[in-house]
Amino acid sequence: MVIADRLRALREAKHLSQGDIQRRSGLLRCYISRVENGHTVPAIETLEKLARAMEVPMYHLFYDGEEPPALPKLSKRKSADDAWGSDGKDGRVLDQFRRLLHRVEEPDRRLLLHIANKMAKPIRHRVRP
Repeated sequence: MVIADRLRALREAKHLSQGDIQRRSGLLRCYISRVENGHTVPAIETLEKLARAMEVPMYHLFYDGEEPPALPKLSKRKSADDAWGSDGKDGRVLDQFRRLLHRVEEPDRRLLLHIANKMAKPIRHRVRP
């Protein structure tokens, strides 16, 4: 499905003119025309404005059914609860870092972050001559 065709079909189904969409969205009518004719690919923010102007949920711009499409089954990711520092001894260490960093000046915080980034990079073994 081409987004341009879908936008025009939704607008016409709602009996709205491009001028109506212009007034509701703040987008220029000539821009709306360029989008509907496939000359311009709108950004997500623009699609949100168009969906709001046509009073349809965002997913209607991409999907024809009445209900939102079913979400795909994604592999399980670590939750925030499983992250390092979320509990126990690591949590206390992270909390202590937070309290201490709050008292450190911004340039020193950037330096500490730079050092932490250097320490976290994989170690490259040097070949000795």
